[in-house]
Amino acid sequence: MNIRTKVKLSFVVIIALLLFLGGISAVITYQIKENSSFRENISSILLMQEGMNDIILESTKLGDAIKLEQLHTEFGVYEKNFEDLRSILSTRAHTSIFNAIIANIREDKVIQNYLNALYTNEHRIELMYDALFNLEREKLDYVTIFNALYPEENRARLEIQEHLLHKNQLGLIKALSDLRYYSKETLYQHGNEATLQKWLIPIDILLHATEHEKEGDLHANLLYYKEVVGIIAEKAISIERTKVIENETITEASNVLDENKNVSIALEKTISKLSNEFVDQMRVIQLFVGLGTIVFIMLLSLKVSRNVSLSMDEVEAKIEEGLQEVNALNQEIEDTQKEVIFTMGAIGESRSRETGNHVKRVAEYSKILALHYGLDEEEAEMLKLASPMHDIGKIGIPDRVLNKPGRFDEEERAIMDTHAMLGYEMLKYSTRPLLKIAAIVAKEHHEKYDGTGYPDQKKGEEIHIYGRITALADVFDALGSERVYKSAWDDEKIFTLFHAERGKQFDPKLIDIFFKHLDEFLHVREQMRD
Repeated sequence: MNIRTKVKLSFVVIIALLLFLGGISAVITYQIKENSSFRENISSILLMQEGMNDIILESTKLGDAIKLEQLHTEFGVYEKNFEDLRSILSTRAHTSIFNAIIANIREDKVIQNYLNALYTNEHRIELMYDALFNLEREKLDYVTIFNALYPEENRARLEIQEHLLHKNQLGLIKALSDLRYYSKETLYQHGNEATLQKWLIPIDILLHATEHEKEGDLHANLLYYKEVVGIIAEKAISIERTKVIENETITEASNVLDENKNVSIALEKTISKLSNEFVDQMRVIQLFVGLGTIVFIMLLSLKVSRNVSLSMDEVEAKIEEGLQEVNALNQEIEDTQKEVIFTMGAIGESRSRETGNHVKRVAEYSKILALHYGLDEEEAEMLKLASPMHDIGKIGIPDRVLNKPGRFDEEERAIMDTHAMLGYEMLKYSTRPLLKIAAIVAKEHHEKYDGTGYPDQKKGEEIHIYGRITALADVFDALGSERVYKSAWDDEKIFTLFHAERGKQFDPKLIDIFFKHLDEFLHVREQMRD
């Protein structure tokens, strides 16, 4: 084989290696999209189960059969959508030669166990709702009969009362008083068999006392009244029994929802771990193939330099061309890794209906503050990549709180404030430097310089510089952006607040840096508007 043929074959091999690198990039991109879609479907399942739980709670408060049927239809839609998602999640991904070396989230056994737990809980919610729906329909029937009979019971009791008061007999009046007292106890207080029996005692006393009366129809009225009492008391007791079952069902549904939240946190930890392993695998594959390509190009250049009258400049040019191709592919991988981090951060923000540009602007603001504060370029870049995950803990916050328009009440505020620790718990187990920084940011970006923040009430420089920087960047962008619970503030209002909160909510040095380099922040905001 002559040298010309060898050179041609060598270039064919180089092209094949470069195509292989491109193929790896394509597989990586596909896998990222696949895993991202998988996470979104898991989040949708959790949201559906929260919606089902809300329907269970609302069903117990209705007094209208039409609205109950509407809720039943809505629950059925949730069930159908859940089954559709379950079918999607249960479908195995397409098998390829890369599956052996690249992590596939949906095929992980731990993930499958967590999903099975979610499926089991969803089935429990369905069974609870089916039982509750039938119970609520029965309760509405009881209430309808009760409401129809109560005026008749009241009329008959007043008629008996009028007859007995005319008799002016102390024993009968006492029995009447007991009758009136236990009627209220049975119908509106206790609603049990024991109270009903106490109600029947004075009725029987009055029946016995009037059974030999020849004049008037008091005895007949008492017999009729006792018959009405038996029917209406049965409905009252049934209604109370229904309320007890309702409370038990609501408690059980709440417990299931709590279990789902714990499963959600565990899922996020597992997904984070698999994502880290995925990034490491990408680097190893890229490194070996890239090194192999470089070595092959170098060997080829030596071979050609000995046997072909090519100038050294021509050889170097070809090597440089190959290196540039490898570097370009390397840059594509790094850009893909950054996109993974931004996507994870955007998941938390998207649940609160905020735009993806929010996390990107916060990232840029954080880097500007870090550089002017004195952090070196590498550390500032790491903070820029980590800061988009500051609100990742919002994944664990219910939609009814997260997307509530207007101010939170105390209970809702306490729930919302847990998102800092939820984010920290998701990320703290990682050994990756970037995710360690993200864990600090998630936990401390709501601490205040004067010690009035949360979750640990740290103050001053006890708060990590990453938390202090991200806090300022996040608040600046949040105040200037429209949210579900507020309109965007104008700049002067924001600047007035920052001056007022210097040394209180914010690090005074960072506030000074912010105003000194204000034009840089405004430029970033203008370039990245929603």
